[in-house]
This record gives sequence, structure tokens and C-alpha cells, in this order.
Amino acid sequence: MKLRPLGDRVIVKRIESETKTASGIVIPDSAAEKPDQGEVLAVGPGKANDKGETKALNVKVGDRVLFGKYSGQTVKVAGDELLVMKEEDLFAVVE
Repeated sequence: MKLRPLGDRVIVKRIESETKTASGIVIPDSAAEKPDQGEVLAVGPGKANDKGETKALNVKVGDRVLFGKYSGQTVKVAGDELLVMKEEDLFAVVE
């Protein structure tokens, strides 16, 4: 299934965090926090301004982004858990 987000929305797949600390301690799933980084899988065409012109988004497919732990709406597609969120919910692009 292919998804094409509308407006200024983006589709992000969470990047799973490490389950082991730098010192070698294993973190159980019940204690692990939700990751706050992800990869952009799809972007919408952009948001229309007052004049009806579409302003392109600042992120592109393949970007690694930072977002809030509880940002976006979770959807399941073909067994994958994805997030649909507005571009304004993204904090930064990791370079």
C-alpha cells in the first residue's frame, strides 16, 4: 500500500532506539522510552497560503527528523507502525 499525505503532513517511521547502554546494560522493553527520531517516508505537497499558492515543505523523503514523544497520529500499514504528523510537529532534521 502506498500513502500520499495531504497538505503539510509527513509520514514518519520511528527509528528504534538502542536496547543496550554504552556500558553494556540491557534495557528491557517495558522500561524503554519511545524513540523520538524517525525517517521521513513521504511528504505532502505543502500548505496553501492566503493567496492560494502552495509553499513546499522543508523536509524531504529520507531525512532523519526529531519530534516529540507523543507527536502525530499512529497508523498501521502492512504491519509497520507509522506516524502521520504535520510539518510543524517536527523539531529538527538530523544531518
